[in-house]
Amino acid sequence: MKTSIAIGLGLIASAAQAQNGPADPAVNETFKFARPAGQPDAVETSPDGQITVQVSTDNDGRAVYMIARNGKAIVAPSRLGMMFTDAPKIERGMKIESVTHAKSDTSWTQPWGEWRTIRDNHREMRVRLMESSALHRRYDVVFRVQDDGVGFRYEFPEQQAMPHANIAEELTEFNIAQGGTAWWKPAFLWNREEYLYNRTPINAVGTAATPITMKLDDGTHIAIHEAALVDYASMAVMKTEGNSFKAVLTPGSGAPKVVKTGAWQTPWRTFLIAPDAGGLYMSHLMLNLNAPNKLGDVSWVKPGKFVGVWWKMIKGEWSWARGPRHGATTANVKTYIDFASKYGIPGVLVEGWNIGWDGDWAGNGSAMQFATPAEDFDADALAKYAKAKGVSLIGHHETGGAVSHYESLFDPAFKFAADHGEHVVKTGYVADAGQIERVNADGSVSREWHEGQWMVNHHLRVLEAAAKYKVSIDSHEPVKDTGLRRTYPNWLAREGSRGMEYNAWPGKNPPEHEVNLAFTRMLEGPMDFTPGVLSLTGSDNSPIQSTIAKQLALYVVLYSPVQMAADTPENYAKYPQAFRFIADVPVDWEDSRVLNGEVGDYVTFARRDRKSRDWYVGSITDETARELTVTLDFLEPGKTYEAQVYKDGPGATYATEARHSIAFETRRVKKGDTLTLSLAPGGGQAIRLKAL
Repeated sequence: MKTSIAIGLGLIASAAQAQNGPADPAVNETFKFARPAGQPDAVETSPDGQITVQVSTDNDGRAVYMIARNGKAIVAPSRLGMMFTDAPKIERGMKIESVTHAKSDTSWTQPWGEWRTIRDNHREMRVRLMESSALHRRYDVVFRVQDDGVGFRYEFPEQQAMPHANIAEELTEFNIAQGGTAWWKPAFLWNREEYLYNRTPINAVGTAATPITMKLDDGTHIAIHEAALVDYASMAVMKTEGNSFKAVLTPGSGAPKVVKTGAWQTPWRTFLIAPDAGGLYMSHLMLNLNAPNKLGDVSWVKPGKFVGVWWKMIKGEWSWARGPRHGATTANVKTYIDFASKYGIPGVLVEGWNIGWDGDWAGNGSAMQFATPAEDFDADALAKYAKAKGVSLIGHHETGGAVSHYESLFDPAFKFAADHGEHVVKTGYVADAGQIERVNADGSVSREWHEGQWMVNHHLRVLEAAAKYKVSIDSHEPVKDTGLRRTYPNWLAREGSRGMEYNAWPGKNPPEHEVNLAFTRMLEGPMDFTPGVLSLTGSDNSPIQSTIAKQLALYVVLYSPVQMAADTPENYAKYPQAFRFIADVPVDWEDSRVLNGEVGDYVTFARRDRKSRDWYVGSITDETARELTVTLDFLEPGKTYEAQVYKDGPGATYATEARHSIAFETRRVKKGDTLTLSLAPGGGQAIRLKAL
């Protein structure tokens, strides 16, 4: 780490000692700032005193920050700053002009989610930095510190020396103070974020999408991500040397990666910090850093499970295009409506229902029409039929990357959806990274990235257009989740990683994939993984690396307010007892707990139904068989529950036909009882704890 910094018995050591007793002397000598002469203190701690943040300047006047936990550095001194395409960078010659502090402890209610009530208990530090050059540019770095992490962002006021900003790159650094293990997937490759996670030493990471999760040598778990990504380019992190990283912004179609005018701010750069893997998931930092609901009354937003005309197309048995194998026919959709109605499933997804799928549509969706059904899809009749059966259709808007074309059809598209009882629309952006089609005002065409500034803003335009018609959105091939569901509660879920569809094709997801997701992708927010393929077969009857019990457990482990029962009605008919859990399990929760877990190895979740006193437990493992013990200390005192257990059966393993082996049992339990969960290789266990 090359930053030159004044070292001494500094402010972080003092703050940590005041809260927690003497800090490690070796740490004091290594990672402590001396206060620059004539500059105010810039130190803030979490409400519980365990996490400390300090900002200072080095010998060249570069602003640097560091983060410690219990007096031990988590983030070593790391630089701050911005680089522009048409102005000098803002980095050297900075001085801390002022420091202000604030604190807040409030709670707010999610209209839907993993938890009903979210507590926002934080302390804030605003550091004003002034440039000593003739430009005299200034900016604030605002830190929010919770007991479970830190968020910070740049805020640039309107100023004569900077009427606009053409941002080439951030100079933000993340210098991790210890070695350890990282779980990460590559950024800026052709297939967007549809990659498996690597498990490497921290110093072997390349350029990684966020969140990137790390377990440090002392056991501390951290995850680097961002919150409130609005009117800005998405951030990845690139290793520079050792355990040091820098922010890398997603490109746009022009030279600047971000263009700003007047006063502006960045998204929050976030560190989740916890003593174990489960603590990362339990953090509310991401949601708390987002603005409150701006849509007003959202009682029309309805979470729910769905089935759909999808899996047979993914496997290649049906087609999206019109012709003899067309999947979205009136007859086929009626079959799915009947099935959903029979089992109390509120939604039926229909893909390929509209004009535009014929020919080469991937990356070339300008023929897509979002209010014009195919000839063999009677939209009016099916909407009436579904309503009579107590079911709603879920529409699908695949853009094929032709995003300007889609925006030109927003109004008729969402009006058609509302007129046909579609409370949710699934959007899609199937195009290679960097190949989104943007039509400019002069008719010229530019190519954008899925997570560049223009596409970030496009997704918000979708939400606002849909909200006018009381329609919610499930985005596929999306921009990553940064907690904006708080601000736009009609953004129900998104894909953004390798979901179930990859199990239909060669190169299937390995058994560890879903356990990786629990502590990486799921730190972003809801994922439409589309679980529940009980047949455990992809195209050409190729085996999926999972047991049936694990497929059930995924409904508890991988949260989404719109969960798909992805298999076909005829396959579910072969496994009626297992399907019972899929029909029963809710999608909207009062409370969620991580009972145990190690990144990439195993995890057990417990979630309480928002509409009853029932709890549900889901536990999954990687390729290793495990026996886990959980204590039911989350149950209501004095109540008896019936534990309906769905577990791996005799000889179960993902590696053979025994993947279909499943066993069922029931027993009475109460608060404080323990359960032993026996998980087969690639297996899992699902439990409904029904209040009696």
